[in-house]
Amino acid sequence: MKAALRVDHGGFVLDIELAVEPGQVLALLGPNGAGKSTALAAIAGLVPSVGTIELAGRTLDAVPVERRRVGYVFQDYLLFPHLTVLDNVAFGATKAVALEWLERLGIADLAGSRPAQLSGGQAQRVALARALATSPDLLLLDEPLAALDVTVRDEVRSSLRGFLRDYAGPTIVVTHDFEDVAALADEVVVIEAGRVTQRGQVRGVVREPASPWVARLVRDWAEDD
Repeated sequence: MKAALRVDHGGFVLDIELAVEPGQVLALLGPNGAGKSTALAAIAGLVPSVGTIELAGRTLDAVPVERRRVGYVFQDYLLFPHLTVLDNVAFGATKAVALEWLERLGIADLAGSRPAQLSGGQAQRVALARALATSPDLLLLDEPLAALDVTVRDEVRSSLRGFLRDYAGPTIVVTHDFEDVAALADEVVVIEAGRVTQRGQVRGVVREPASPWVARLVRDWAEDD
């Protein structure tokens, strides 16, 4: 996936370039309001943007949202409260495919449950299953662990890391937690105030942070590790 994006939204301007290969995980790191979630929304076609987006040999600039073949897991998961887990995952796919993904993620026993009955970790897995049931060419994860209680975050992060190793498509993970970056990502792009301030492998960012914000984040992560 390659994207050159410019989004002008209410006076805030996002102007970045991104690239991630199949099977790789790219982390978008940055402070609140930097433009990370806006970048995901632009790639998915949920906000208007100027530029080019190339995915799996296709140019997506004028492709409608429903035909972009992009799986999107939102920060608060956005599960339909009136539908069962199975019906949530089957939204856009068949029930047979939905059940297969529930089984692969180890939550088939929750098929008849409603979202209100789920723990945070279970809801995260359901949202991931729903995104993957459509066989997306690209997976977008917006703060996938932020809504979880700290007591289960490490467990779910480990589970997500194992799954992403098996996913053949490119993945972009938005986060402001360097623990997520260290555990999940192959490459890092740091966005501050709508611009890329650093990009590279995780180890390079740790060794040579390019801004005070990144340096502080890495230092706090190293102290907690």
